[in-house]
Amino acid sequence: MKLSEVKNHLQTLEQLDFYLPNSQKVESHFHVTEVGQISKHFIDCGGVVRVEHVVNFQLWSADDVDHRLEPKKLMHIIELSEKVLGIQDLEVEVEYQAETIGKYGLDFQDNHFVLTTKQTDCLAKDNCGIPAEKPKVKLSELQAQMNGGRDPNSGCC
Repeated sequence: MKLSEVKNHLQTLEQLDFYLPNSQKVESHFHVTEVGQISKHFIDCGGVVRVEHVVNFQLWSADDVDHRLEPKKLMHIIELSEKVLGIQDLEVEVEYQAETIGKYGLDFQDNHFVLTTKQTDCLAKDNCGIPAEKPKVKLSELQAQMNGGRDPNSGCC
């Protein structure tokens, strides 16, 4: 989800809720401790130089159970970040503390934000010799190859 989409949803909400990918609700007293833009400049395993940019939200739950972040307050933080930091309309990535800091994508469903799982991937499969898709082999063809091309049901062996 892009930052502009987050802002559009914030304008329609009376209450700000985030849910984890397992449908567990993030505590209502969470804080958004950071809004920023992260740039990642790297070389993939195939030797290609890449640059990625995302908007980053960091969610944090404290012992302050009386606190509740309102949609208008988050909108103000985002607008201030755009003005002061020059944040662009990019995909939003969310950091949230679990066993360690987890990185999530962001979606919007049923009037609340949902953290979505992210996966690692090889960006240079063609250079690494990794097939794009596993070849599909019929078991009968594999058995025929193992039997030197002879059909085990032919009665010849």
